[in-house]
Parts: sequence; structure tokens; C-alpha cells
Amino acid sequence: MEPMPRPTEPSPRRVKRRGLPQLLRWALLATIVGVSAAGAHTRSQSHSVWEIKDAEVDLVMTIPVIEADRLSSDQSAPSDEHLKDYLTERVYPLAGGKRCDVVPPVQTLSATAGSRKYDFTFKCPAPNDLQIHSAAFFDLIPSHTHFAQVQNALTGEFIEQLITVEHQTVDVTGGEGSRLKSARFIEFIRMGMMHIFTGVDHMSFLLGLVLISRRLRDLVFVVTGFTLGHSLTLALAVTGVLRPHAEYIDALVALTIALIGAENIVVQTQRPTPVALAVGGSLAFMALLEWLGFGGLPSLLLLGAGLFTANYLMISGRLRDAGRLRILITLVFGLIHGFGFAADLLELQLPPERLAELLVGFNVGVEIGQLILVVGATLLVALLAKTKFALPRPLVVDVASSFLVALGVFWFVSRSYA
Repeated sequence: MEPMPRPTEPSPRRVKRRGLPQLLRWALLATIVGVSAAGAHTRSQSHSVWEIKDAEVDLVMTIPVIEADRLSSDQSAPSDEHLKDYLTERVYPLAGGKRCDVVPPVQTLSATAGSRKYDFTFKCPAPNDLQIHSAAFFDLIPSHTHFAQVQNALTGEFIEQLITVEHQTVDVTGGEGSRLKSARFIEFIRMGMMHIFTGVDHMSFLLGLVLISRRLRDLVFVVTGFTLGHSLTLALAVTGVLRPHAEYIDALVALTIALIGAENIVVQTQRPTPVALAVGGSLAFMALLEWLGFGGLPSLLLLGAGLFTANYLMISGRLRDAGRLRILITLVFGLIHGFGFAADLLELQLPPERLAELLVGFNVGVEIGQLILVVGATLLVALLAKTKFALPRPLVVDVASSFLVALGVFWFVSRSYA
């Protein structure tokens, strides 16, 4: 009896070519799992209005509830006294380099839903050489941004200040009029980069795009489409051409994450119909609940999203090579994420004379953040490839896609009914 022929060993090049996508997907899964512990992207911001009246300075501090809740270790709302003590210690004016004394009591003011507002009065030794200082929340969120508006009642001068962790103390006398005095081009580049690195929802979506890209050409298509989309709507939103509801955009960003995971599943299984019906039916059910008065996103928006996602999943699941189609789809997704990127800048009430500079700087920062993320994942894969470490592709894709779907659905529902 003749011995059975041994199976032909694949060439080393073939092993690496098959192992690399598996490594890429496994590395991206590990990255997504690691960063998800930080929670979804939250715009960490606060706002203040200062009025200088000779040697007396009045401060009205507005804190979003989500920022105030960071001070509580058990996730319960901190008391007014706790928050007042925290702000009194970290937010104050200075005259001649010396801290001005707070005049008690600190008043609690009525605020809009989702915010807490307090009124401070300070007594300074002199009305000149004034500075304002804010170190609040930087110890909790280094990427926090504080927007201060300063009105000098004596001179009529109005100054706008952007306070960051690098610039916690800024001058407010002897200025040159209304401007973001402390904001430089490089700082808005940094803000754009931090928006990517601290925004786990945007990061998860971007890594999901890399996850579905089996070839370098596919990766170029999806990143190009995403870049074009978010650059367009970032410009339209900040310049005032379009002003979408921020709460709708946050929910739709989460939906795009779930959709990327669902697409991976339908491409892997080649059975788009059940997934498309499940996604479209769920969104239609949410639209019905909203129509019956149970809150959530507008019913027409939910129905439109359901129709779009169901059709997209049906098309992508039946195409043998959907790489080129994704440049159009990621363009649409980029349009949604662009409004999310713009939300930070819109809340800062940017001065028109510096709008173009700040818009370009923020967008450049976003692009740099994306590039670092993609290149970093690629270099990690190349490093691991040298160890010839590989995992079964179906296992990696199924686990990573299921995680993205679960994460996106959780954020979408929680944001829809927030």
C-alpha cells in the first residue's frame, strides 16, 4: 500500500499574507476592548462669565451635569456644597499675581436642564493686572476645555478666553478686544487629536473600518471616504450652514459603530437578510415607540435610518467585493461623524475673524489622530507578524464584530433615550 502524500506546505509568503489580516483584526479587537473601559466620547467642557467691577470680580460658573458627576466616586450627583468647595479651590481671579479673596456666600443659581450654575464674588486688592485662573476638572479629564467670557464694566472691553490644561491662567486686562486670546493654531490641532484619542466612539468606528478592510486598497477607500465626509460637514456646521441637534448626532454616531460590526457579520456569513431585517425592524420598533410617546429620536429619523441600514446590509452582503462601495458608505458615515467633531467647536462660540484658522487647525488634528491610530495598528501587526503568530480569522472577525455591535447598540439606545 502506497503511503499517502503529505499535504503541500504553503510558502512562507503565503503564510504571512494570510496571517497578517488575522493579526490585524486581533490587534484591533484588543485595542477596542482596552479603550472601551474609558467609556464613550464625552465633550468635557465648562463655561464661565466674569464681570470686572473695579476691584470686585463677579463670576458665574456653568457646569454640565455630566462634568459635575465626575466628582462623585459612586456616580451619584455631588451636593452643591461639594461642588462649590471644589470650584472655589480651583477657579478664581488674580491681581498682581496674588489670588483674590472670595466673598461668601457662593450662590446657587437656576440653570437649564443638564447644567448647574453658581455665582461667586471676589474682592481683589487692585483692579489692574488681572488674570483669571481655572484648574477645575483638569485633574479628572486632562483634555477638558474651559471657555471664559470676560466683561470689564469700566472700559467696556469684552474678552473671550480658551483655558486648557497647558494654559490655566490667562490675562484679562490690557487686551486687544474680543478674541480667543490664549488659543493658538497648534492648540486647535491638539484639540482635534484629543477628540480622536479620547473619543472611544469615534475610535471604535475608525478601527471598525480597518477591521473590514482586507487589503490596503480597501483601507485607502474607507479612510478617504470617511475623511471627505467629516471634513465637509465639519466645515458646514462650524460656519453655520447646517446646525444639527447634537443629541441626534451622538446617537447616530453610535449607530454607525453597530452597523460596521453588522456588516462584518453579513460579509462573513453571506446571510444578509436576517441581520438586515433585525436591524431595520428594531429601528422601526423604536420609531413606533416614539410615535406612541415613549421618547427617543424622532420617528422619521429612525425610520429613515432603518431603511438605509437594511438596504445597505442587503447590498454589502450580496456583493463579492464591497471594497469600492465602502468609499460611498464611509462618506455618509463621515458626514455624521463630522457633525460630532463640530459639536465641540460650536459650543465655544468661535469669533468669526478666526473661524477659518481654528477650523483648519481642528480638522488637521483630527486627521493626524486618525493617521496615528491606523499607522500604529499597522506597525503593531507588522511587529507581531515576525513572530508568525496567527489566529483563526472567523473567530477573530466574529468576536470583534459582535463586540462592535453590542457596544454600538448600547450607546445608541442609551443616547436615544437620554
